[in-house]
Amino acid sequence: MSERPQRVMSSAYMHWAKTQAQMPYNLASSGIGNYPLERLRVTLSDLELSGASGYGYAPLQQAIAAKCGVAADSVVAANGTSMANFLAMAALVSPGDEVLVEQPTYELLISAALYLGAEVKRFPRPRESQFRLDPSEIERAITPRTRLVVVTNLHNPSNAYAGDDTLKLIGDIAARAGAHVLVDEVYLDAAFARAPQTAQRLGEHFIATASLTKVYGLGGLRCGWILAAPALAERMWRLNDLFGVYQPHAAERLSCVAFARLPEIAAHTRALLERNRALANDFFATRHDLETFPITDGMISFPRLLRRPGDVDSLCALLREKYETSLVPGKFFEMPEHFRLGIVGDTQMLSGALERLGAALDEMKQRR
Repeated sequence: MSERPQRVMSSAYMHWAKTQAQMPYNLASSGIGNYPLERLRVTLSDLELSGASGYGYAPLQQAIAAKCGVAADSVVAANGTSMANFLAMAALVSPGDEVLVEQPTYELLISAALYLGAEVKRFPRPRESQFRLDPSEIERAITPRTRLVVVTNLHNPSNAYAGDDTLKLIGDIAARAGAHVLVDEVYLDAAFARAPQTAQRLGEHFIATASLTKVYGLGGLRCGWILAAPALAERMWRLNDLFGVYQPHAAERLSCVAFARLPEIAAHTRALLERNRALANDFFATRHDLETFPITDGMISFPRLLRRPGDVDSLCALLREKYETSLVPGKFFEMPEHFRLGIVGDTQMLSGALERLGAALDEMKQRR
């Protein structure tokens, strides 16, 4: 299955997220709530508005490199993971090139490729296999025209985990076709001790992207990055001269402060998610109208509503209008019978949101 090249000029999902997702009981968020600035213990001496950034602020480059276990010249700073993904694609993809993308996936990955004029071809991550990443599906779909294979790990929207052995097989398949592999790792740190090292360390044909946003609650810093072979990283830096030029220096310096405290921030996230996973899994166990899998890693889930087509949209509308609760409709992930649910908020809020979701599901059942 492929999508013919077309010039996509916007993201339907991002417009929805910015205008419809915010509710007092928010199950639509996919990232940890904002980490308070006061907990970073920042002083004025930590900040300057201008500095020697050029092609990366050296202390931040070194901090990202140390975290990821790569050389500093393999790191490209970017304005969040979305910009990181766009720069990575733009450096490798020309109009008419074939890009092979998992299905389902995060909508911006498809939109970015289509904006660049690529022909987007898909390979499945079936629900029946719990959305597992299967290298044989990529081998069946890849062609000599494929320039890039795109996957997410942890998978967005299902949270499925892929280990190094699976990714190595995908890398071998891509290398034989002369293609690169782009791995969006923005959720990977939410696997904590089980998380593999960045996929970029598996070979020069791997590119990895991530940020401090989803797992660490530091979205306001816009601290994203690309990990790539040094020559390709240099190409991405030069390409970014057309877009971001420089990163905001105050944010670079604040990001360095955050990296120094990252173990503390990660411990906060881990404790929150352990509580919230237990709460969400208990809720799912009571719902015979939802098909889902226990949340073992990460911070999102992708349940299937076992009802008529179109009922997810009705459920999301009912939740917004009556229960002040938001979910992400599965249509944004090409699976309209599903919805994406985030477990990233305060535990008390999550408890209330799940109660409201249960009430809305029961109300829909009574209407039938």
